[in-house]
Amino acid sequence: MSLSATVSEKGKWMALLAALLGWMFDGFEIGMFPLVGPNALKELLTDELATNSTAKDQWFGVIMATFLIGAATGGVVFGWLGDRIGRVRAMSLSILTYAIFTGLCGLATQAWHIAALRFIASLGMGGEWSLGVALVTEIWPNRSRAFLAGLIGAAANVGFLAVGLLSLVLVNFIQGFGEFLSAIGIPETTVETLLRGDGWRLLMIAGALPALLVFFIRLFVPESQKWEAANSDQETSYWATQDLLGVVVGAIGASAMVALWSPAFDQLTSSYSIDSPALSWLRAARLLGTAVGFAVALLGYMYPVFRYLGRATAAGHLTAADRSRYLKRMMLGACLAGIPLLGTWGSFQWAPKWAISLASLLPAADGPYHAKEYTQIASSLGAIIGTILAALAGGAIGRRPTYVILCIGSFLSLVYMYLANDAYGPKLLASVFVAGGVTAAFYGWFPLYLPELFPTSIRATSQGFAYNFGRVLSAVGSLQTAVLIAYFARGIADSSRIEVEAFPRAGAALAGIYLFGVALIWLGPETKGKPLPD
Repeated sequence: MSLSATVSEKGKWMALLAALLGWMFDGFEIGMFPLVGPNALKELLTDELATNSTAKDQWFGVIMATFLIGAATGGVVFGWLGDRIGRVRAMSLSILTYAIFTGLCGLATQAWHIAALRFIASLGMGGEWSLGVALVTEIWPNRSRAFLAGLIGAAANVGFLAVGLLSLVLVNFIQGFGEFLSAIGIPETTVETLLRGDGWRLLMIAGALPALLVFFIRLFVPESQKWEAANSDQETSYWATQDLLGVVVGAIGASAMVALWSPAFDQLTSSYSIDSPALSWLRAARLLGTAVGFAVALLGYMYPVFRYLGRATAAGHLTAADRSRYLKRMMLGACLAGIPLLGTWGSFQWAPKWAISLASLLPAADGPYHAKEYTQIASSLGAIIGTILAALAGGAIGRRPTYVILCIGSFLSLVYMYLANDAYGPKLLASVFVAGGVTAAFYGWFPLYLPELFPTSIRATSQGFAYNFGRVLSAVGSLQTAVLIAYFARGIADSSRIEVEAFPRAGAALAGIYLFGVALIWLGPETKGKPLPD
């Protein structure tokens, strides 16, 4: 083997190792807030909770939605950078972004601080996914795509698992860790602040440390030869910086949707009586504003690719048919991603919070103190297995049949998990393991299918849009979880039982979204056995 071949082989493995670590820490960051959010919001919303018992649920949904909007924006912005300046350099910037701003969440003193910081951090998280997938699929041969897609999904879920394990360790040894901080000279008031609420601030701060290591690993990863070839052919010259203004407009539209379903809007409407004409107008304005915001977000996020395709077509690099086909595939990819993302963020990601409520009903002697950690660990273990199996199934039986199986399995497993469990225990954890495995399996399927829909010159941006715009769809949908909880909570006199009784009904209702995917997938091409487009 020649020296150049050895370097090439080493570069392949370095790219895979660095990308897997990047996805793992990306999963760590994403899984952070569902686990620590309840304690963080309980501390940051002390005054508001005294007058509004649902404030924590409302802000939980808003922060999750804000994160999803940021990830959608970052998927396009950093995908654009990856297609413009190269995969590796853009990934380095994306990792640095999410590392720094996740750590800063540990210093928050208001709920909106976390929302703002998570938004900026999520820009990098959205970019990391699309860039890492593009790099690995372009460097490794076609025959490895299914297995690599499974590893991509599994790596992110190892990060989810790490969050649960780290939280478990911090809870068990919180007192000893506090003594250690005091011994090295940290002021007692600072120690008390860091350790309050099961150490949620420490977990957020810890999210910055491992991701920064990956930033340095990126320095040793070779650039994609496919991208370098496209760059040499001047295909990257059709990108223009001014096109990113469309993404800014899109983010404004998406943010407007979040604002319309936020606690602030609910407080505005709460001042009117139920039969007030003004209330009817406000509700109508909310629906109209949501529709307009969605259209603005869709067109804004697509704008850079639309302009690129127009320039490339005018220059003769693409045909009008190519332009139409890729735009349609971007829309289809966004819908295919939006269905499982809505199911994940609107339904399943609330499971640790639900487990805490169920565990609180047990006698003190039996009530497990680590209900949320065990729930996340169970779901992560299932997800690691599910993502690998889904990718392998996509390679064996085809991309479309696999997606159908995952949609049906996700619906059934979530309905069973929420409606067949009314107490915390082994049965619930087993249900979480299965539901976590099936619902997360899509994240092994996406890295297999989405890169196969687009050529090298627009792959990072297009698949970044397709995957991450699905998060915009799920952002608005996830805000409906609190609305559905309030709907099913009607007639429940004891407010302490709202999450125990109303939430599982809301979670099961939202699981119905998966059934739309059974028909939708057949609008897309079957790409099994076909090479990655150049």
